[in-house]
Amino acid sequence: MSAQITAARTSAETALAETFDAAVSKLPGGADVKKLREAAFSAFYTAGLPHRRIEAWHYTDLRALMRAALPLAAPPSAAAIAALRDELSKSAPAQRLVIVDGVFVPELSDPLPAGVFVRSLAAALSEGRPEMIALIASQDFGGTDTIVSLNAALMQDGVVIEVEPGVALAAPIRLVYATALSEPSARYSRSAVVVGAGASVHIAEESLGEGARTGQTNGCLIVSVADDAKFQHTAMMTGMAPASLRIESLIARIGARAKFDSFALITGAGVVRRQIFARFEGDGAEGSLRGVSLLRGRQHADTTLLVEHLAPGCTGRQTFKYVLDEEATGVFQGKINVEKDAQKTDGRMLSKALLLSDNVAMNNKPELEIFADDVACGHGATCGGLNDDQLFYLQARGLPFAEAEALLLEAFAADLLDEFDDEELATPFRAEIARWLSARGEKA
Repeated sequence: MSAQITAARTSAETALAETFDAAVSKLPGGADVKKLREAAFSAFYTAGLPHRRIEAWHYTDLRALMRAALPLAAPPSAAAIAALRDELSKSAPAQRLVIVDGVFVPELSDPLPAGVFVRSLAAALSEGRPEMIALIASQDFGGTDTIVSLNAALMQDGVVIEVEPGVALAAPIRLVYATALSEPSARYSRSAVVVGAGASVHIAEESLGEGARTGQTNGCLIVSVADDAKFQHTAMMTGMAPASLRIESLIARIGARAKFDSFALITGAGVVRRQIFARFEGDGAEGSLRGVSLLRGRQHADTTLLVEHLAPGCTGRQTFKYVLDEEATGVFQGKINVEKDAQKTDGRMLSKALLLSDNVAMNNKPELEIFADDVACGHGATCGGLNDDQLFYLQARGLPFAEAEALLLEAFAADLLDEFDDEELATPFRAEIARWLSARGEKA
């Protein structure tokens, strides 16, 4: 691959090619996986880092934002694992699966209930099961995205979780991302969750400590939800360093009559892009994608969706909210695609943003592409400030302006949390929203 480097390449693209050349023979997987990696990197390298002339990346010019490519993170040392074990011991075991600097660490992870099988991505790649390799590669859906291709080329490790049919887990499985390195580095993890027919599982993604929020992160979670299964997903993407770059891709395949729900909270971002590829493959499925982004300073958060309806009678809801202050930038791009056979599709997409400064920017681009003739689909986007009448009403009843403003912001941001079936799941997100509002109030 080094021979293909040309003067037209950016320094980051050149560094990524050199990283791939040096790492490809050491990364997990046999000869077939190596070919997959080489094909994925070739696809990335041909296209280069996405830029504003690429429609899906128009508002997040990665070629301009990513001036340099950080070195690939090294696997954690025994001393580093011991230090993380001490940190984890401060809280009770909670069905955690811990990934450190892109590598799954079983000795830091908790045992899971019967009917749930977990192994590292490296082990799954070595097994060579064709159906599992095909799922991990996801080349037919989502895998053709430039950054997902880069992730496939450099994926260091991750976890593969298989839930047997009919198994219902009462507590979430927590995917914890940590780092043991003091210097900024690049991490590429890829995980897969296979939910058997009629099973029920909740995957909660979170970070451990400040270190997991620095450097460059390219993560990918691939989910396959079988018929009549239920999958819930939450992600806490918080407290990232100002210079950090984080790209998270979620690829979901949803079977007949399955229920799929995903919620993410983004705060304290450097540059964050969360991209979701969701495909309704079976009839009568229900899918909900939701998220809240709280941004200030010069933070940048991009949520980009592609929702494909291939089967009839499916219901999809996408709702995302933004609160932007100072010089922050928010991006929402969503596309609903309804194929000819997906009759009776019910799809709704909505983005709502509160703009608290004249210097913020909110970019909305919702789209519908419909080939069926019996559907109910729509999209909408709103941008504006807080309602002056509501502020006046609260102040007239004795609340200072700052408290009245914070109360309205909290109500706006936390509204989507009311949709959780279990209030206990919403509690940490409510606490994080309250922390963000408190920090904003102190700065003001």
